[in-house]
Amino acid sequence: MAAYGEILMALDKKIAEQAPSLLEIPGCGTLTAAKILGETADVRRFKSKDAYARFSGTAPVPVWSSNHPRQRLSRVGNRQLNCAVHRIALTQAHWHPDARTYLQRRKDAGDTTKEAIRVLKRRLSDVVYRALLSDAQLPAGHSADQGLAAAA
Repeated sequence: MAAYGEILMALDKKIAEQAPSLLEIPGCGTLTAAKILGETADVRRFKSKDAYARFSGTAPVPVWSSNHPRQRLSRVGNRQLNCAVHRIALTQAHWHPDARTYLQRRKDAGDTTKEAIRVLKRRLSDVVYRALLSDAQLPAGHSADQGLAAAA
């Protein structure tokens, strides 16, 4: 069991070095950040946040039923990455005040809980994309604190 703790500590350190901005997202822990980093590979290969959302399966798919346009959850994309974003969304839905307010506002506007979570996931996909981009621009071996100190 001590070996498992050592592995987690090493993973914490490695993820904190490679993705400090990703760890600052409420609801994104070390294991979720590691999954996102591993599944994304290099975020610079995506031309936009929309391309990243499509890759992660969080981009909505338009559907029409009885002349009522709506959007549903995409069934394509990287399911592992989608699961990681979903995990962040559920954590925020339970504990983060801004996310809870946003979900309630969507429900008050007529969305179901599933639709509200889908929209939250899409927004979180954009947040994850921006965090990965900012982490990718950090020089190797620098943490976010060192980068901010150099900018000041």
